[in-house]
Amino acid sequence: QVQLVESGGGSVQAGGSLRLSCAASASLSSAGFMAWYRQAPGMQRLLVASVTRGGTPNYADPVKGRFTIARDNVKNTLTLQMNSLRSEDTAVYTCAGDFPYALTQIKAYWGQGTQVAVSP
Repeated sequence: QVQLVESGGGSVQAGGSLRLSCAASASLSSAGFMAWYRQAPGMQRLLVASVTRGGTPNYADPVKGRFTIARDNVKNTLTLQMNSLRSEDTAVYTCAGDFPYALTQIKAYWGQGTQVAVSP
């Protein structure tokens, strides 16, 4: 069983920055797709940013140029650097990743989420 624990959420004014971290209980070198999602009240969950095992990032259009995802396979940490934050970035941010399971399978694991609140 893999545990993902997020940290770094909080409250910030528009234009500010936050850095989210996701600590994994398993080695990220064995993980495949890793990602950050967010969900605002009354809204569908959005894939904010993802990174492949090889380190290739992808971003949702609303955060391109402002957010940076990175995985550290030594520290087993996934981070999301968020700059130029806007009120519409307010949401619960959750990390997720695909890890090996039962020798031959892949299973998706999710963290509990961390709240980000951006005030105008």
